Amino acid sequence: MSTPGGYAGRWLNVDLSRGKLTDEPLDEPLMRAFIGGYGLGAKLLYEMIPRGADPLGPENVLGLVTGPLTGTPALMSTRYTTVGKSPLTGGWGDANSGGEFAPALKFSGYDAVFFSGISPQPVYLLIDNGNAQLLPASDLWGLDAVQTEEILRARHGADARVACIGPAGERLARIACIMNDKGRAAGRSGLGAVMGSKRIKAVVARGDMVPAVAQPDRMKELRKKYLAPFRADPNAEIMRTFGTPGYMATLLQMGRSPIKNWRGNYPMDFPHPETLDGPAVMAYTYRKYSCWHCNQGCGTILEWESDGQKLRDHKPEYETLALTGSNLGIEDVKVVMEMNLLCNQMGLDTISAGSAVGFTMECFERGILTEADLDGLSMRWGDGAAAITLIKRIAARQGIGDLLAEGVMRAAQSIGHGSESFAIHSGGQELPAHDPRQTQDFGLLYQVSPTPGRHTQGGVDAFKMPAEHLALFGIDPELKTKDPVRFHAWTFAKDNQWTNTLNATGLCLNGGGIMGPRQVPDFLSAVTGWDIAMPEVLEIGERIEDMRLIFGLREGYNLLETRVAPRTMGHPPQPAGPTAGVVVDVADLRDAYLEVMDWDPVTGMPSQARLAALGLAELVQT
Repeated sequence: MSTPGGYAGRWLNVDLSRGKLTDEPLDEPLMRAFIGGYGLGAKLLYEMIPRGADPLGPENVLGLVTGPLTGTPALMSTRYTTVGKSPLTGGWGDANSGGEFAPALKFSGYDAVFFSGISPQPVYLLIDNGNAQLLPASDLWGLDAVQTEEILRARHGADARVACIGPAGERLARIACIMNDKGRAAGRSGLGAVMGSKRIKAVVARGDMVPAVAQPDRMKELRKKYLAPFRADPNAEIMRTFGTPGYMATLLQMGRSPIKNWRGNYPMDFPHPETLDGPAVMAYTYRKYSCWHCNQGCGTILEWESDGQKLRDHKPEYETLALTGSNLGIEDVKVVMEMNLLCNQMGLDTISAGSAVGFTMECFERGILTEADLDGLSMRWGDGAAAITLIKRIAARQGIGDLLAEGVMRAAQSIGHGSESFAIHSGGQELPAHDPRQTQDFGLLYQVSPTPGRHTQGGVDAFKMPAEHLALFGIDPELKTKDPVRFHAWTFAKDNQWTNTLNATGLCLNGGGIMGPRQVPDFLSAVTGWDIAMPEVLEIGERIEDMRLIFGLREGYNLLETRVAPRTMGHPPQPAGPTAGVVVDVADLRDAYLEVMDWDPVTGMPSQARLAALGLAELVQT
């Protein structure tokens, strides 16, 4: 895999229609240009997927892609990315997950796996120390994601790790995701449906092919250097103690979390944020855990009782607490925990599932949907039992659940009667739990990201970065006074580019703010042997952004025509609460960002000069 002089790897090309498996090389120039994750994925899929391919058809390609730092001594190197054409948006799709599956895939001998075609019958892929084979999965089809993993690990060994879909993916729910480690989710973009369309139930990986580190002594120094901030950083302490639920009450009180389908406000419509905060969640701790060799250790398994039955599951993360909790007017943390468990078992994205339930509750409140439409369900705010029932129906595609499994955009288009105005999405993807009315940069990010409605792409509040980081990113600090909008655009763009490269390496984004920007070139250089500095990191991140962008443009998805749900942009403004009267206007910032990125203000296409500078011009002309 990696060698002292550089980095090279390989990926597995799986043609499901023919049952053919082929090893493909990953040479150093390709890896250095696109790194891994959704960078490498976007480059390969642009070439592999023909224009206009049906996201749920044989021509779409599904990838599971690690990064060069995945499974190495680099801190928090636990991530992989799923990639493909999104069934939700029709454009570029990706989703990221941690846990232990990504290092296991790397140790099995492959940096990535790509699936094309459709298998004649359900199968799963087993990779064991470089040996790959497709095996029958008819006995697994219909099982939930937790059951599937337990069976496959019992079959192939305790050291095997599994990424799989649940019944929602099998039934091609556009809000289905890919699960690993019994509750870690590659949640966004609807890629669980793509996996189900190909009749791939699971990928099982095991092996001991640990990647080499080009500069082991340097790596030891870097680990010591970057472990130090975790001891003193307050955010690191919050994450160690509570994980992301530790931010729940604070974000609710700030006005950043959705309440009652983004229409409500704190404290009027959700007066008790402590009911869903970190201590309330951690009261049910069964045991703490870490992703593979992670120094942060923010994971927790919970245990609780429901109707006399003892249940265990991963704790709900902030996004889940907000979208299935405050977004539905539900204060009972055990109800949220049960919805999280259901989504993990069924393979549903909790962000999209919570949005679908909130949309239904508002349709019911307004009389657009009735109990007759909902097969007897009364979908009132705060009704946890009804919310749980509806999630089960979404996963099973029963009744109204069949429509909601398509996502709120398509559901609203079908239901009509004005419901489109409270289907909370951007470009077809449901919004995460970060309100633009509280942090306006989200209003820009939700629109201009090649995967719309995402909160993990960087850029948000980057204009507040310290002078040290401005210098590292090559931004003139005097621009802040001379031209604040352009300064804002530059910081947004550069932080986004850095984040793209970090995500592509296989590092965890949760360590980014604690370790700082230099960790990316430092760890990359130590593992690969490259002499890489921040300017190259930013250029790689820009190349990744443009690669994902032009994939979507080719498929007819122009992000400049995308509009974020008006309610979340302050149309109409909130009458009370922390964001009362706020109207989000990012038009000037968007124009400045397009200029900084050298994207055409009408077509969204990067200029030929910029594409040529990034080495993409010839590719785009094909």
